Amino acid sequence: MAKKALLIGINYPGTAVELRGCVNDVRRMKKCLIERYGFANKDITVLIDTDKSCIQPTGKNIRHHLEELIDFGKSGDFLVFHYSGHGTRLPPPDIESGDSTGFDECITPSDMNLIRDDEFRSMVAKVKKGCQLTIISDSCHSGGLIEEVKEQIGESHVKPIEENHEDPPKHGIVDYLLSILTSFFAICGVSKSQTTDRGGGQESFAGQLELETDETFDVKTRYIPFHIYVSLLKQKTGKTNIQSGRIRQTLAKLFGEDSSMSRDRSVREIGNCEVNAAVDSEGTKPKTKVFADNGILLSGCQTNEKSEDVYVTRTGKAYGAFSDAIQTILSETRKDKKITNKKLVMRAREILKRHRFSQRPGLYCHDRYVNKPFIC
Repeated sequence: MAKKALLIGINYPGTAVELRGCVNDVRRMKKCLIERYGFANKDITVLIDTDKSCIQPTGKNIRHHLEELIDFGKSGDFLVFHYSGHGTRLPPPDIESGDSTGFDECITPSDMNLIRDDEFRSMVAKVKKGCQLTIISDSCHSGGLIEEVKEQIGESHVKPIEENHEDPPKHGIVDYLLSILTSFFAICGVSKSQTTDRGGGQESFAGQLELETDETFDVKTRYIPFHIYVSLLKQKTGKTNIQSGRIRQTLAKLFGEDSSMSRDRSVREIGNCEVNAAVDSEGTKPKTKVFADNGILLSGCQTNEKSEDVYVTRTGKAYGAFSDAIQTILSETRKDKKITNKKLVMRAREILKRHRFSQRPGLYCHDRYVNKPFIC
């Protein structure tokens, strides 16, 4: 039985969307894996963007190391993938091409080379029978990160692919227009004070929260609105003529075979299922039946919600609200006691609600993993 982990922490230093707690989340998770779960230091790969001597969390590097992790796993092995960083939502080129949420949920690597939900599903589907992959995603819209996996705890209403026959919702323009307004104020340094409903679907990018203990927190959502993402992509690449409506084609051209969009152009083997994932000129992908039954996703929030990045003004501590809840629960649980995936997520919900964060963690996995111990 082997144990291996890949931990990703991205703070985006020097950008308009800089975060403070993501790298700290990774350091705490690494310590937890070693001291509580018996992982060896050499079997934990860390990608962070605050230390240039470390492997940088670019899209190419994250894909490479995640695929390497999954390829390594054999029956009886335990694998962990932890991501702390920004999430974003990619509007579909047309209403027929999105998933059951109406968007492509993505994580945002340091070089802005997005990794989409359906690509995560394709990679997780390669996890070998008897091997277990636990994914912890402390990012916005993370409830939809593994597209079509069964929702065990949550309100995102993402059904398994064989049960989902509904058209995607047609509400993206409202969220998009709201995000333009709120993000404009945030980048200009204007934020509203929020003491309730933290982490909801229409929150501002930044704010301040004061708890009953009189402790004050500066908070940011781990979310990059689409138009801000396009601006950051222009800055990163030096390409000023990027068109929002052709973002898929642009990413494929910029990052080549290391782009989610390029990877969708070929026929590839996934588990025991051959999938034709060709993308047409509009970036439309066909419906495919690919199952990621050996993956367990613990998300920091629901598909339509935002996860919080927290900075404690008195102590200078920084962390993700969901990551901190996990570490709090584990620290209060004896090492010889196992806590199930279901219980961990439910307790994290209670903690976040008590601290007046409205983000609701979720659990997405096959039925057999619901009451299995967290990680191993």
